[in-house]
Amino acid sequence: MKYGLIKVAAAIPGVRVADVDYNVQQIENLIAQAEGKGAEVIVFPELSVTGYTCQDLFRQQLLLEKAEEAIIKLLDFTRKLDIISVVGVPVRIGPLLYNCAVVVQGGTILGVVPKTYLPNYCEFYEKRWFASAADLMPQDIYLAGSLIHVSAEPIVFRTCDGVGFGIEICEDVWAPLPPSNNLALAGADIILNLSATDELLGKHNYLCSLLAQQSARMMCGYVYSSCGFGESTQDVVYGGNAMIFENGRQLATGDRFSLEPQLQIQQIDVERLRGERQNNTTFRTAQDGATARVVYAKSVNARPFELVRPVNPHPFIPEDGQMTSSCEEILNIQTMGLCRRLHHTHCDKAVIGISGGLDSTLALLVVVRAFDKLGLSRKGIIGITMPGFGTTDRTHDNAVSLMTSLGISQREISIAKSVTQHFEDIGHDAAVHDVTYENSQARERTQILMDVANQVGGMVIGTGDLSELALGWCTYNGDHMSMYGVNGGVPKTLVQYLIRYLAQLPAFAEQRDVLIDVIETPISPELTPADEQGNIQQKTEDLVGPYELHDFFLYYMLRWGFRPSKIFMLAQHAFEGKYDDETICHWLQTFCRRFFNQQFKRSCLPDGPKVGSVSLSPRGDWRMPSDAFSTLWQKECEALER
Repeated sequence: MKYGLIKVAAAIPGVRVADVDYNVQQIENLIAQAEGKGAEVIVFPELSVTGYTCQDLFRQQLLLEKAEEAIIKLLDFTRKLDIISVVGVPVRIGPLLYNCAVVVQGGTILGVVPKTYLPNYCEFYEKRWFASAADLMPQDIYLAGSLIHVSAEPIVFRTCDGVGFGIEICEDVWAPLPPSNNLALAGADIILNLSATDELLGKHNYLCSLLAQQSARMMCGYVYSSCGFGESTQDVVYGGNAMIFENGRQLATGDRFSLEPQLQIQQIDVERLRGERQNNTTFRTAQDGATARVVYAKSVNARPFELVRPVNPHPFIPEDGQMTSSCEEILNIQTMGLCRRLHHTHCDKAVIGISGGLDSTLALLVVVRAFDKLGLSRKGIIGITMPGFGTTDRTHDNAVSLMTSLGISQREISIAKSVTQHFEDIGHDAAVHDVTYENSQARERTQILMDVANQVGGMVIGTGDLSELALGWCTYNGDHMSMYGVNGGVPKTLVQYLIRYLAQLPAFAEQRDVLIDVIETPISPELTPADEQGNIQQKTEDLVGPYELHDFFLYYMLRWGFRPSKIFMLAQHAFEGKYDDETICHWLQTFCRRFFNQQFKRSCLPDGPKVGSVSLSPRGDWRMPSDAFSTLWQKECEALER
């Protein structure tokens, strides 16, 4: 394991019912393939050594003895392999027969886990042949020449890297209290399920939902392998399911109803899972009383690291299949938050600065939706353009066009004269375009908005977004301040996406062209003069870096608590071919430095709605001292650069 990632495999071998020699050969073939591809754990279907559908053949001594001989063969085959293999075998313990998972590594049996819940309804008759783990008296047995302790006690197996995994068998996960509940609470990061689920209309979708929910509820990885082609079709059909889940998300799935063996390999991020559990106080409380015996696997040789799981370069952007529902959900959260604040304060006026940029455009559209929802006149929305030294015709015209077409009240108040007077008052040379030059304009605009709000009995709506707050790219007590910030939980990449989504709606057909141009306009605070052709000269991403990189860093640092080296590795894969290593490393350093240095601005944010899994509100998700040092993070970034 490296970067907290462990490579796991779900295998579905070819099978011949009761032909143990053939089945073991198929299992060995897939173990060899998985070992060659760097898998550290592989799980096979329920009773994979004999076949699940042997029925009364499970009472035949020959079959049971051959099954034990098969374990001996697997021990010999795996003697020089590092991979941990989990196979399904019928095991005699005393006078009873148990449906078991046998865990094998490096020629050694690490443990035996019997099935707890035996289905005995509809097409299932397992109690005819097998006893439940609940019937098992703790004892030592010889299995394949090895002395093994067996009991109903839960077992958490731990790899040499400390990754814990537990095992349940088929019906166990369908039970009201699955064994995986206790296993996960007792420290299992991953659950392996050896299964034999038959195919019925609608059952597969239910199964996927069940496994996704269980992995989400227990905040674990879940590796599922169910028998397929080759099992008897006397009464039912087995389609073969090789699936891997992580905290509610499906990472891999095989080709159901395939006639060929299947091998699904994927990486599970154990660091991510542990971070989620660490932050979840409910999980911590539920752990009380959860116990399991711990069995340690053998040490293995280190292998070259290769990332095989995909990395989304834009983690805040909804997936295509969820685009409409996700965008509506986000916009409704923003709208409802503002509706509640307006209703609570008996306010029917909203004052908002309109620059023609992304953030103010989205905020204005949210305010319009809120006023429409409350049945208030759009004339109660006072949009103010405040041209300054860097305002361009493009952004100004877009702002005016947008306000006109939306039917809100408009005011234009130039800040040039008042800021020039302010420069004289404080003795600042207007030819020096430094931070004083820029921030004086931002604070003047905020003063105008606040004073107009007093004038009309209204509320100033903040437009700053989550990405700007993370970087501190806002003027303290300037655009940093408002009476309600509707965009405070929305990162810049998502702002662009939401505006593009709104532009496609019939309700904003009249504004479509303007909205698209707003998206295509370079991001800029427009606080320094334009060039000779009147184009924007001060481009934010030239100064602080690409927002798509910063949003990527923000997501993995705050949502999952990843260290810079892991974020860098993920960014390398996510942005391969777009940004080189030097560029990624440079802006990662910038992000870490600015994120720490600018916390004081986030410590006194105005109220605003949380819309996603990452928030910087000091009253909610993120509580950080303003005086924390970024030394550790900066040193790791510098090491990457070297």
